[in-house]
Amino acid sequence: MNQTAETGVHIFGVRHLSPGGAQHLLKYLDELQPTAVLIEGPSDASSEISHLTHKVTKPPVAILAFTEQVPVRTVLWPFAVYSPEYQAMLWAKANGAEAEFIDLPSSVTLGLQDIMRSRRERSLEPDALVPPADGPAEGGPQAEESIYSRIAKASGEYDYDMYWERNFEHNSNPGAYRTSILALTAEMRELAEEQERKEQPAEFAYNALRESYMRRQISKAIAEGHEPDKIVVICGAYHASALADLTDKMSDEELAALPSRSTKLTLMPYSYYKLSSMSGYGAGNAAPYYFQMMWESMASGRAGDLPHLYLSSVARDLRQQGTHRSTAEVIEAVRLAQSLASLHGGGPTLRDLHDAAQTLLGHGDLSVIAEALARADVGTAIGNLAEGVSQTPIQDDLNRLLKRYKLEKYKSTVAGDLALDLRENRRVSSQEAAFLDLHRSVLFHRLVLLGIHFAKLQRSSQDAATWAEHWVIQWTPEVEIQVVESTLLGETVEVAAAYVLRERLHECRAISDASALIRMACQCGMTAQMEEGSRVLQNLAADSRDVPGIAAAARELSTIIRFGDIRKVDTAPLVPLLEELFRRGCLFLLDASGCNDEAAGHMITAINELNGISLEHSEILDEALWLHELLLLSERDDRNPRLSGFACAILMERGAIAAEDVAAEVSRRLSPGIPADLGAGWFEGMSMRNRYGLLSRLSLWEQLNDYINALEDDEFKRALVFLRRAFSSFSPREKTMIAELLGELWGVNTEQAAEILTGELKEEEAKMLDELNDFDFGDF
Repeated sequence: MNQTAETGVHIFGVRHLSPGGAQHLLKYLDELQPTAVLIEGPSDASSEISHLTHKVTKPPVAILAFTEQVPVRTVLWPFAVYSPEYQAMLWAKANGAEAEFIDLPSSVTLGLQDIMRSRRERSLEPDALVPPADGPAEGGPQAEESIYSRIAKASGEYDYDMYWERNFEHNSNPGAYRTSILALTAEMRELAEEQERKEQPAEFAYNALRESYMRRQISKAIAEGHEPDKIVVICGAYHASALADLTDKMSDEELAALPSRSTKLTLMPYSYYKLSSMSGYGAGNAAPYYFQMMWESMASGRAGDLPHLYLSSVARDLRQQGTHRSTAEVIEAVRLAQSLASLHGGGPTLRDLHDAAQTLLGHGDLSVIAEALARADVGTAIGNLAEGVSQTPIQDDLNRLLKRYKLEKYKSTVAGDLALDLRENRRVSSQEAAFLDLHRSVLFHRLVLLGIHFAKLQRSSQDAATWAEHWVIQWTPEVEIQVVESTLLGETVEVAAAYVLRERLHECRAISDASALIRMACQCGMTAQMEEGSRVLQNLAADSRDVPGIAAAARELSTIIRFGDIRKVDTAPLVPLLEELFRRGCLFLLDASGCNDEAAGHMITAINELNGISLEHSEILDEALWLHELLLLSERDDRNPRLSGFACAILMERGAIAAEDVAAEVSRRLSPGIPADLGAGWFEGMSMRNRYGLLSRLSLWEQLNDYINALEDDEFKRALVFLRRAFSSFSPREKTMIAELLGELWGVNTEQAAEILTGELKEEEAKMLDELNDFDFGDF
């Protein structure tokens, strides 16, 4: 505590997220009984204090400010239950005192943030004028890290956090605490200020602006009638000495000249993980759940129980994981921690507890207790707000939907699995309960569309059917921010998702993208957007000759039409569009097949897709046209031979080509004198389908054998590339059958031939094949 010389206002400097600071602050407030409690925080968020102190509110929670225009910018002020600022708010409410935030308004903070962001982009200046988007950092300058290290080293501590915990968090003497924290930070500020002014001018200027504004707000409280000696200011200890003199306060003109953005404020649940320094939050601490245990021990008047609580928590978690640790080992761990602490004086710090846990509970192995330590240090707690408390409309809507669809229990920082069956549940009475999983799926897909990462769809064996879905669900503070950022897109999840779909459709330039958006609209249960997507797709397809793109779009529509009834959407308007896409895919197949080997891979996928679609919708599609175009492709010598062979294989599989025609085509393609890329390339395409049909045709293997024997050395090497690639995808059983066929052709023991041909390559054989990688085959 410090008292301004001129006014008598009391300044209580704290470290953010300090249970010891909160405990001493409460005792001081009880002693002083102020009428006004002024707290470092965004001044335009003072109205949120009533919500923060609501009886249902459960920290960790945060004030979130966001801009009203795109691009959305955000800034956070988080609070734990042991934050001195939060406890000051609770005290003010309980004792009838006025509580106000006195730091720069969020609109100014975000305005300064934009200016500095653009300045850094222009000059790559590393300094940041404002705190990072996830919350205001500790008031001390980043450049003074070396000062912290030197303090820790001089005191014999592992790091500055351990120094702070031993000397301040465990300091039970109120007078010593207040005096030492102010003396320490004042000296550090004096040492750092000149260096900061030179090396981090932006940080220096930002702190100067904040302090000038806070002096203005303190003066305002006095002007409103509060006796100076009945005002307590709670601020970061770094700022305490700067607020002692109120003469240099921000004027109206200076305030008006500051940059500002139009902002809105809301409250959001926060998590201990995000609050921890593990997440990169600069003003966090390494172990928020540990500090909550410390706070609870202090509040109950049993601060000495903290080592027992912490190490018991670690042992309990180990037991739940299946690693038994006895009560005796916990007791010995507590004694070891106390012994380690006695070397420094004072009670055990977190570092002492870690060392004791590793030695006694981990038996010297940190990996045994690493997960248990993480749980005891950080925890999995997530805050809670009363329903409708200071929420944006889309937050209210999402919370209502989570409750309606029985998803509230998944609002946790621990990831949970949820398997959905989208089919009607006939064992329940109500319509909504019958399609509960379908409603959940629609909600999840809408959130994915909005970029809200609450639920992540996992791949499963039922992907093609679309009636079963597997989601992993996890709530994080980032999810809450993503929800708030979506408020500019619409006031409900449905309206916002419809807006995003509409915008994407307007920007769509490829038929594959348009079809994907139609499927997305179907998954999101948005009929109007499906119709709009159909019009976009039809316009794009009218000028397209991209067969792979057409096939991909047709596959999407086919899936929607086949399983659309599961999602309760009318797919009839999509049928004419599928017919048109299929027809275009057929008509442009021949032209698109005049491609190189790389593009042939995409064409094979497209041909597979179109063939599958023709089988699935034979009652509505022109199957005769498809088979006719495949036959033309299979007969052409001026198209990619792999595609011609593949087309022939499909015709064989579907019984659309006579056996004698197949034999004639094989004989023609594998005749002596035919170049390797044409003959062997054709066989590669042929072997990609209906393999057991090929294996049953001994005449085909005879022709292949004669063809290979007739090749010159260079042509043989070219052919070997195609054949090696073709056979690489055969199963071991299929390769054995081929080897037995060749053994029969060569007049040798078939089993012996299979053993030799399917065995490991000799070193010289492997070397010969490796040399093929350097062989110049040209552009075939």
